[in-house]
Amino acid sequence: MAMKLEHLRSFEAVARIGSFTRAADELFVAQPSLSRQIGALESDLGTELLRRAPSGVTLTAAGEVLLPIARRMLGDARTAREQLDELAGLRRGSVRLGAPPTLCVSLVADAVAAYRAAHPGVELHITEGGSRFLVDALNEGALDLALVVTRSAQPAAPATELIPLLSEELVVVSAASAGERSGAGRRELTLAQLASVPQVAFSRSYDLRVATDAAFAAAGLTPTIAVEGAEMDAVLRFVERGIGVAVVPAMVVIDRPGLHSRRLVRPQLTRTVNLARRTDVGASAAASEMQRIIFEAVDRLATPGTELAQRVAVASRA
Repeated sequence: MAMKLEHLRSFEAVARIGSFTRAADELFVAQPSLSRQIGALESDLGTELLRRAPSGVTLTAAGEVLLPIARRMLGDARTAREQLDELAGLRRGSVRLGAPPTLCVSLVADAVAAYRAAHPGVELHITEGGSRFLVDALNEGALDLALVVTRSAQPAAPATELIPLLSEELVVVSAASAGERSGAGRRELTLAQLASVPQVAFSRSYDLRVATDAAFAAAGLTPTIAVEGAEMDAVLRFVERGIGVAVVPAMVVIDRPGLHSRRLVRPQLTRTVNLARRTDVGASAAASEMQRIIFEAVDRLATPGTELAQRVAVASRA
């Protein structure tokens, strides 16, 4: 039995989008042709993969089993093509990088800017999500590299290597114009003091929200929530407007004059940022170059004499 990559690509698109019509539009094929490809794949495998219904398309049990396998096969085929593209000297190709939103507004932005300046012909695709989602996407072949956050236990996944990049403090940010209101004049806040200050809280899907909720619960504290459920950009904008304070990683404050940060103490909360990569598939030249540029961006964050250097500790990669 030989599964064609074209058929797997069509299956993955329909499974992801949940619609034959929209999947055909994305793949630039006619819908009858797409349906024939799915039918040929089901015939080859001798089982139904997708259920068609007026409300949309869903996976059968066999489809659930095939989907991650198909994504890995498509990712491996893409890696093979990119390794051949190395002959072009990084004048073309692409890199798929995943990262949590808290890193996309800091470390990832610096790395992407440096990469584009050095290799403008390489396409960059960024996926935002939680660390567990990103590790799964990496193992399914949907990403080349991912930046993931850990605190105690590392997310276990087959064929995945985590390279620690840095340890970073979580800080409390408020509006730079807040003056002495809501404790803004203090250089430090304890967790108990923070609990009484109105906060702008992230969506519960954020790793950061999970960590802060766990810290308050462990201390027997109930935080004062002004606004809840916001995404990264909205949280920072709400804080700049003086609606409340927020707990964010130290790197988020870089180049944001509208924010004032204070250390969070007793307890101090930290997180480790790691580079995740697969060990069972060789990286393309474009992905290897992204890794190198990320390492350089991390090293710049801890430049001696800067305030950030006091709150970020770069991990040894020797």
